[in-house]
Amino acid sequence: MINLLHKKSVAIITARGKSKGLPRKNIIDLAGKPLIAWTIEASLNSRYISKTIVSSDDEEILDISKKYGAEIIRRPDNLANDTATSESAVKHAIDFLKSIGEEFDIIVLLQPTSPLRTSKDIDKAFEAMSNSSATAVISMYKYDSKILKAFTKKSNGFLQGVSDNKSPFMRRQDLPVTYMGNGAIYIIMVSEFMKKMCFLTDRTAPYIMDVTKSLDIDTFSDAQKASDILLKSV
Repeated sequence: MINLLHKKSVAIITARGKSKGLPRKNIIDLAGKPLIAWTIEASLNSRYISKTIVSSDDEEILDISKKYGAEIIRRPDNLANDTATSESAVKHAIDFLKSIGEEFDIIVLLQPTSPLRTSKDIDKAFEAMSNSSATAVISMYKYDSKILKAFTKKSNGFLQGVSDNKSPFMRRQDLPVTYMGNGAIYIIMVSEFMKKMCFLTDRTAPYIMDVTKSLDIDTFSDAQKASDILLKSV
């Protein structure tokens, strides 16, 4: 077991200014606060996170993030377009922090579109990492194992099982339990991330969340649903 309280952890909240499905979604009002504020507050209240950073190309997002207590990094436009990845934004932030003399042991990627993820979830994800001696943790929820019965088409036009060629013909009750990443929490050792620019390592532990708390904001309907849940919990 590793005591992660003795490690320096930086939370990086990636928030682009542009979004196709729901315009300006990272700062839309959600139960009386900008959407991104829920993630900033969850990060600031985690007992394991040493620093909370918002990386964005958008000045309004950066201003709001400062108001809610986050430190900010201005992300270059080429790392905030439609083809840019979260991994590239995280690497930019880590490289910038290193350039000003700040180095960390652990990266926590928190996407602002998961407002129902709390500081308790973040802390429990850290504990899942500590208890299993993992080098990374990804939050997820249980998913219907029926997906393993699906097929995909090979380049030659013939079928193969999406997982293997045995699973499509198994009884559903005999299929292994499957999980779907929910995008709420990614934790990884900095050394592991910088090797492959990937959040999945050979020793990645799951942190299982409830399906409801796994809601990801992509549409107005998602935002309304999340707002209703948050208002009921107050």
